[in-house]
Amino acid sequence: MKLFSFTAVTAAGLLLLGSLVQPAAAHETSAQAGSLLSQGKPVTASSSEGAGTPASAAVDGDLGTRWSSTFADPQWLQVDLGATDTIDQVVLRWEAAYATGYRIEVSADGQQWNPIYSTTTGHGGTETLAVNGTGRYVRFYGTQRVGGYGYSLWEFQVYGTPGTSGPPPGSGTVRVAGSQGNWQLLVNDAPWTVKGLTWGPPATEAAQRLPELKSIGVNTVRTWGTDASSKPLFDAAAANGMRVVVGYWLQPGGGPGSGGCVNYVTDTNYKTTMLGEIQRWTTEYKDNQGVLLWDVGNESVLGLQNCYSGAELEQQRIAYATFVNDGAKAIHAIDPNHPVTSTDAWTGAWPYFKQYAPDLDLLAVNSYGHVCQVKQDWIDGGYNKPYILTESGPAGEWEVPNDANGVPNQSTDVQKRDGYTQAWNCIIGHTGVALGATLFHYGSENDFGAVWFNLTPGNEKSLAWYAVRQAYGGPSGGNTAPVITNMTLSRTTDVPAGGTITVNVAVSDPDGDALTHEFKVGGKYIDGSGALVTTSSSGNGPFTVTVPQRLGVWKLYDYVRDGHGNVGIETRSFRVVAPPVQGTNVARGKPATASSYQQVGDGAPYPPSNVTDGNNTTRWASDWADPQWVQVDLGQVTAFDHLQLVWESAYARAYRIEVSDDGNNWRELYSTTDANGDVDDLAVGGSGRYVRLTGTQRGTGFGYSLYEFGVYKQ
Repeated sequence: MKLFSFTAVTAAGLLLLGSLVQPAAAHETSAQAGSLLSQGKPVTASSSEGAGTPASAAVDGDLGTRWSSTFADPQWLQVDLGATDTIDQVVLRWEAAYATGYRIEVSADGQQWNPIYSTTTGHGGTETLAVNGTGRYVRFYGTQRVGGYGYSLWEFQVYGTPGTSGPPPGSGTVRVAGSQGNWQLLVNDAPWTVKGLTWGPPATEAAQRLPELKSIGVNTVRTWGTDASSKPLFDAAAANGMRVVVGYWLQPGGGPGSGGCVNYVTDTNYKTTMLGEIQRWTTEYKDNQGVLLWDVGNESVLGLQNCYSGAELEQQRIAYATFVNDGAKAIHAIDPNHPVTSTDAWTGAWPYFKQYAPDLDLLAVNSYGHVCQVKQDWIDGGYNKPYILTESGPAGEWEVPNDANGVPNQSTDVQKRDGYTQAWNCIIGHTGVALGATLFHYGSENDFGAVWFNLTPGNEKSLAWYAVRQAYGGPSGGNTAPVITNMTLSRTTDVPAGGTITVNVAVSDPDGDALTHEFKVGGKYIDGSGALVTTSSSGNGPFTVTVPQRLGVWKLYDYVRDGHGNVGIETRSFRVVAPPVQGTNVARGKPATASSYQQVGDGAPYPPSNVTDGNNTTRWASDWADPQWVQVDLGQVTAFDHLQLVWESAYARAYRIEVSDDGNNWRELYSTTDANGDVDDLAVGGSGRYVRLTGTQRGTGFGYSLYEFGVYKQ
């Protein structure tokens, strides 16, 4: 945004329009006001255009500095007066980018707001507003900008009579109130429905990110672990009138596949250490106004099945739940003003907590595709405590059926949107028992998992972002994300390596914006990597997209952008296979020998016979040393005109191809020193009974690993 001189703009307005700076209207006054209460006080905003225009500039008393928001409606700026004051005047000193529609609001706690002034005919310049209100917090809330920029204030000045200092009565107290089936969560004695998201970014980004979350109705974020680095998140939450479900990580956290096995029956050292950590950080943060409640553990009742089985598993789960109760008692002894819960990945953990963790104040659960079953599980279990949903969203990778390529059939963009909406509706539908939810949200990640669950992959807003905004009662309208309704691939189960596929995408934009497409591929089901890499494409729909050389099942992602910070992402799987070769593979089924082969280890043995079995899922793997060779006996001297080498990830950087009539005297047909693995199609002809590949430099720290050694004759 260009910075204009206030004097210059005013002069130009008087000269050209004669009405930019108007006389005081009926709602304005020049009468003596009370004391200036806002200058130098803590201030937060829904957004800031940049580092040079922070919220603090609006209360620094300097008419040469300013706050400016991003270029969107609505936006807000609020000041914490530090006490409950009587307010009689608000002065807005505008830069050129002013509000025509806005309101002034006051609040005792930063949550419940009471309007004391509103207009749809703001005129910029200096607006001196006579108001009458009482509160600790005063907020400007802009609903209509004058132009295409944001809102920009040189100063936001609040005048009045100072009141009682310190926090309002009951500040810092969170409790579960009510009786069986009629509970509510109270924050400072006011009802609090948890409208939350999980917190993924570094805590140091909280001051920057939380205002935007608050602007869509989010009042709570949830963490999994707590230490010294957590403070910026708690402080930023407090500054924005938000709260944090504060997690304590316990092994084996995170459910199936998570690391770390602990023996909760016998490992007193681990339990003593973790109890000390819980006590330490509870003491450190118990008085922080950003704390909502404490959450001891995450999915460990489920995760213990990775470590134990049978009767031993049962005893470990009982011991774990008992330790969670020890943690709850320790927290209550330090901090009686915040409730304690424990999260697990299934309601099957609740019976353990019911019997062995009676000191928990409420239950918690992570549930995705089966979230609407939670209410019935609570009823069937005869529980006597309320609960919160601590993770949810669309059906997870572990819940959906496999597609034609044998990998999880990822939800569509529209299904993901609807998954968030459904999760919220099912939770708030359990009135008086479910106290709200923190739906799953990574933050800014843009990889395999983030595309599945993130509301803002790569900091771009998805359909799910707007669904959560609607669910949480945030402002409606504004530019929204493209809507993809279908995506088809011309080939899905047999795409030749390095070839192309035709992709058709049915997409519309609610705002009529011009759309762009970027295609990415991900190899999560090949090597476990979640990274997504852009691949070349052409056309305007249908699109021609180039696939990778490496064999296996890939995911194709179409990023559809509208140029306004919104994105739609659709994904489908495809299987890359070796390109077909004309002619007959004369090596198929023939004897093969090698300098060595891996006989022990995961999946071993990997004998040389695998390179001639015609199966691209079996392989030969050598020792981890140079050189190594594998050779095929064609049975008799045979002419051929093509070779195909199908490599596993452990490929040869340098190798040569040789032939022999007797297995002793060899003739070189081909050599390279810059191979890159995947599939090597070699238009190499020759004649011999034996064909040998000799690797002289490995491409990785492993050995040489080959799926197929094809020798073709037309």
